[in-house]
Amino acid sequence: MEVQDTYNTILKPSEETLFKEKNSKFFGYAIPVKTEDDVKAQLEAIKKQHHSARHWCYAYQIGTEDIAYRANDDGEPNNSAGMPIYGQIQSFNVTNVLIVVVRYFGGVKLGVGGLISAYRTSAQLSLEASKIVERTINIDYLIIYDYKNMNKVMRIIKEKNINVTHQKLELRCELTISVRKKDAEAIFNSFSTLFEVEIKQL
Repeated sequence: MEVQDTYNTILKPSEETLFKEKNSKFFGYAIPVKTEDDVKAQLEAIKKQHHSARHWCYAYQIGTEDIAYRANDDGEPNNSAGMPIYGQIQSFNVTNVLIVVVRYFGGVKLGVGGLISAYRTSAQLSLEASKIVERTINIDYLIIYDYKNMNKVMRIIKEKNINVTHQKLELRCELTISVRKKDAEAIFNSFSTLFEVEIKQL
């Protein structure tokens, strides 16, 4: 079975998008996030920017294998805002993303069906305005060895073109490497069979 080790996310925050429906205005934002703290910070920034709006509805999804997600209607009728927004995150197949739709009420009620459609469209526009990129799921390892074993460690690093993210080269050396999940086991085995070299997953 092939290991699935890629995921899609957005490169940077989207341009603000605007969708109008019966005098209501819906401003959409798609923002890359990695943690729930990122989500909170981005929501606060948008609430400051649109402090006179009526609703700040949002949905986010974080993670590649253990997925965390949330959909929030922020005072709109149940499931009329957050879930339609989350549905677009799913249909674009992206993760590590927050979509916020800010609504200014225009005096005409849209009804639940109208709201679902407006929030969904706004979320879709914000994702269409984003650059979606494919990323790999990586596993990080720490390799520990004595300086005298440097050459054999470096030979594998070069041969397999491994990405070194951190190194401490003293009498006792430490290297942190980041490898694609599908290659991880083979690379782990390459190092674990070396004499006097220790490798462990971070």
